[in-house]
Parts: sequence; C-alpha cells; structure tokens
Amino acid sequence: MPTLPAFRRALPLLALPVVLEAQALPALPDSTGFGTHVLAVARDPRGSLWVGTYGQGIFRLRPGTTQWERLRHDTTGTSISWDFVHAFAFDARGGVWYGTVGNGWGVSRDDGATWTNWTFSQLGPEWQYVTPDGLVSRDDTVWVATADGVQMTPDGGAHWVALGDKTGPAARGPADTALALLTSEYVRRIGFDRRGVILAGLRGNERIAHTPDGWVREDVAFPAFSPRNRILVAGTPWKGTTCGLRLVADTTPCLKRAPVAAGTPQLPRTTWFRRPIEKSDNWFIDQTYRYGSTMGGNFQQHQGVEFNNPDGTPVYAIGAGRVVYAGPAEQGALTVAIRHDTTVAGPGGPLRIFSVYYHNSALVARVGQRVAAGDLIARVGNTGRATNDHLHLEVHAVPGDDVALVVDSLERFPAYTTNPELWIEPIPGTGLIAGQVLDAAGKPVPQARVYGIIKPDPAETPFSFAETYGDKAHPHPLYGEHFAVGDVPPGSYVLGVEINGRKVFRRVTVEAGKLSWVVFRP
Repeated sequence: MPTLPAFRRALPLLALPVVLEAQALPALPDSTGFGTHVLAVARDPRGSLWVGTYGQGIFRLRPGTTQWERLRHDTTGTSISWDFVHAFAFDARGGVWYGTVGNGWGVSRDDGATWTNWTFSQLGPEWQYVTPDGLVSRDDTVWVATADGVQMTPDGGAHWVALGDKTGPAARGPADTALALLTSEYVRRIGFDRRGVILAGLRGNERIAHTPDGWVREDVAFPAFSPRNRILVAGTPWKGTTCGLRLVADTTPCLKRAPVAAGTPQLPRTTWFRRPIEKSDNWFIDQTYRYGSTMGGNFQQHQGVEFNNPDGTPVYAIGAGRVVYAGPAEQGALTVAIRHDTTVAGPGGPLRIFSVYYHNSALVARVGQRVAAGDLIARVGNTGRATNDHLHLEVHAVPGDDVALVVDSLERFPAYTTNPELWIEPIPGTGLIAGQVLDAAGKPVPQARVYGIIKPDPAETPFSFAETYGDKAHPHPLYGEHFAVGDVPPGSYVLGVEINGRKVFRRVTVEAGKLSWVVFRP
C-alpha cells in the first residue's frame, strides 16, 4: 500500500465556497412541479458547478453555459450508483467524487463520462450512508465519512483504510486495513484543519491524523464547521433548498400559496409509547424510508421505521408487555417481538398491539419474559436483509394473539402493520402531521407525494416529501390516515400534492405534542 501522506498544509476547516464567475444561475430542471431538492453544491477546479439532489441525480453547469447537464443512475454499470447525492470532492488527480444517501459513493476520471462505484458488492451491509458533505480531499487522499465509520484512500481508490470504533465488528468493506480508532463510527460531519481530519459524531468531536509515528486520535472541543450546502456566485451566497438553488437571503418558503387551512391541532388518540433508542444515541427516525414509503419508487413499500445507529447500540422496549418471539426471522434477521398490555378498540373489535425489532446484532430478551417500557431487549446490527446498521421497528394492531400474524420469515408484508410514528412519542417540542389524499371520486391516491413539510433533523437522511400508503401499508385503526409524519417542528406549513394532474394545497399548523389532521381532495 502506498505511503500515507502527513498533513502538511494549513487549510481552513471546511474552507468557504469559492466564487464562481459572474454568470446567471439557470433554474434546475424540475420533473415534479414542486422544485428540485438540492442536497449538495460544489465547484470543481475546472470551474464547473456540481449539484447533488434528492432522487434526481447530479446536475452540472459548465462555465459560460446556461444549460444544466444531468447525470443519473442507469443499468450500464458505469453511471452514478444512485440518484440521491449529497456530497462531492475533487482530488489532485482530477477525479470527481460523489457520495449518496444509501448506496455508497463513486469517482469519475473522465469528467463525469463514466464512473467507478463502491456499493453493496464492494461494501457489504455497511458504509453505504455517506454523511452530508461527507467527502473531503487533500492532495491525493480522499476521505469518505459514513454512518458506519470512515474510509480513506491515498491513491484514488486502489487501496483503502477503514476507521471504525471498538464496538462494531471489523467490517472492512473495500479496505486493506481496518482500525478501531473512532469514539463512535456514526459520523455526522467531516472537515480539515492544519493537523488532521476533524470528525463530529455521536460521542463528540475528534481529530484523526496519520503521522510518521502512526495514527493518532484526540478529542476536539469546538470545531468550526462552516455552513453546508452553500456556494458563492459572483460574491453572492447561494444555498441548496428543497425547491432548488436560492439566494441565502431569500427566506420565503418554497410553497407560498395561501390555501385552505387544515384543522386545529389535537391531542393524539392513542397513548405514546417511548422511543426504542435513547437520546444519547441517534433517536431520530430515518426520513428517507418512512412507513409505507418506497423512497420515490426505488424500494418495496416499507413496513416500519428505521433508527440508524452503530453496531451494539442498546435497543429498548417501547412499552410494557411479554416477549413472544426472540430469534432469527426473515433472511436471518435477529428479531424480538413484544405483545403489549395495550389494546385498541378497532372497527371489528379489540386489537392487540405488538412491537417488533429487526436486524439486531445480539438479543437480550427471551421468549416468555415480561418487560417494562425502557428495558434493554437487544442491540443494533445489520443481520438479515439490511444495507446498514440500524433498528427496524414495526407496530402491529392484530385481531388476536397469534404471533405468526406478526413475525413470519416467509412474509415480507405482514397483514397488520401500522405506522409506528402514530404510536411512539415524538421528539420533545415537536408535533405530528397526518391525513388523507383523495381523488375526485373520494378514493385514496396511493404513493402520492406530499411536499412542504420542513424537517432539518437528521440531516444524514434528509426529508424531501411524504408518501401516501400503497396496498401493503395499513392505517391506524383510529385514524384511517393515508400518511403520517412525526417529529415536525412547530409552525405553519403550506403543503402541496398532485391529484390527477392538479396541484392541491393546504395550510397546516403544527403544535408541540399534538397531531395536525389534513385532507387533500381536488
């Protein structure tokens, strides 16, 4: 393996964006009618502007031109690997690097004509969630920060070093060497200072450097990370937003119409369960793949919600009950199922509530055990059909006690799942939006996209739109909703959806601890 370079030059931490030549920024192409969600923007040494988007791939604007070029994932094997792009870097060899939300990263040596990618085949069930702005380069060395640690290459991707923590397994991915050097492998920001690479993670901030004496790590108190997703154009700062590139000074919402107001926020109809992950870990729900979601048509309809966390993170029971399953389930996923003491009066009679916890690395609870809310039952992993370290949580409302209706290794779409966001407690100080999307005949519109909800956390899995349920998802027995989104900051939102070619808007007010109900119909 080539010798790793020491950190020689003094550079500002995450240096401020460079100034583009004076040129107008043409609007990004928009296939949705609600704007193109920009996740990352950067400029290469040749002067081209690169824009990473949520589900629309990469757009590039060459100097002196007014037309955006579009690069998308396709079936050739030399395209980009994924259309959800939120990181760029440019190395000293002329390479253009990009990182994705959920499918690894890649590099082009021919100015974007073809790409070499690192995805599941090279990475395995980890490393695929690149941190926002999680690619940095100095000289020939490129660093890739992810939710599962850091990968570093000193030679354009020919060799790699993996940096993880002491808790997770020694999963190397493409690396020749794996080092348990980090305090936590879950990395949220990355940048340079004059002495090394600065990482912000779940357990604080640290500096990593390779010196003549080997690798060193030290805690850093206050790293000065600059604002992400920003760039200067002719001296004026621009930012990426959910509806395109806009001036930083422009603070108006993306959807501005003054439509019909939704109902007044109300207290929830069912008691909140606690969260299965502690606040000191990552207790935020993955925003890209919510219950009933297909991530814009890319995946099967989701049967639960996900909490992305490092291997070994404690998993807790969301409520009191009895453990009715503990063992391998679908494709070997280590799974715990709890039948809760709670029941709900459904349309056809009482319903038993179950919670199920998938993909664990180890199980603590045993069948027959009584548990209370907050009892340790398992530890996060990536067993079974998983593409990163995470907890997959399901909540079922079942007409009976048969655990086979809840956990079946041959059934991908259980019959009684419901949206966990309507059962577990919201993040303190936030509320919930739920509602229906109906066509002119009063029928539900499946997989419709609801735009306009703004949720900054967690940035690692950015929120773009909510999706209404398809035929494999099921509403809460007391709501009959078509979609639900929790942890929404209080405020007033204009939401929009397209129904049979017509855009319909509603104004929704969110209050902490309450549910805001909204109905869309043409």
